[in-house]
Amino acid sequence: MAYYSWILAFHVMSFVSWMAMLFYLPRLFIYHRENADTKAFTDIVEVQEYKLFKYIGVPAMWATVLSGATMLYINSGIFSSGGWIHAKLLAVFFLLAYHISLNSIRKTMIENPHYKTSKWFRLYNEVPTLLMIFIVIMVVIKPF
Repeated sequence: MAYYSWILAFHVMSFVSWMAMLFYLPRLFIYHRENADTKAFTDIVEVQEYKLFKYIGVPAMWATVLSGATMLYINSGIFSSGGWIHAKLLAVFFLLAYHISLNSIRKTMIENPHYKTSKWFRLYNEVPTLLMIFIVIMVVIKPF
C-alpha cells in the first residue's frame, strides 16, 4: 500500500490523457467528414487521426487499464465496499468498446470519407463525456 497513492496519481494522469484522445478524435472525424471532398485536407487529418489514436490514445488506454488493475490487485477488498466499483468497471468496459470503435471508424473513413454525417459524429462524441461523468460520480460519491 506504500505505493498506492503514486499508482493512483499515475492512473488519474493516464485517464486524463486517454479521455483527451476520446474527446478529440471524434472532433477530427467531424472535420474529416465536413471536408470529405478536399483530398489535401483529408490526407492531413488522416495522419492526425492515426497519430492521436496510436501514439496518445493506445498508450494512455493501456496505462489507465494497467494502473487500475494494479490498484484493484493491491486493494482487492474494494470489491466488497459496495456496488459502485462494479458500476465503474462496467462503464470502463464501455469506454474500452468506444475506444475500439474509434479505431474502426478511423479505418473506415480512410476508405469512405463520406461515412456517417458530421451530426452523427457530434452525437457520438458525447458518449465518452457521459461515461466520464458516471465514472467520476462512482469514484467520488460512491452512491451504491
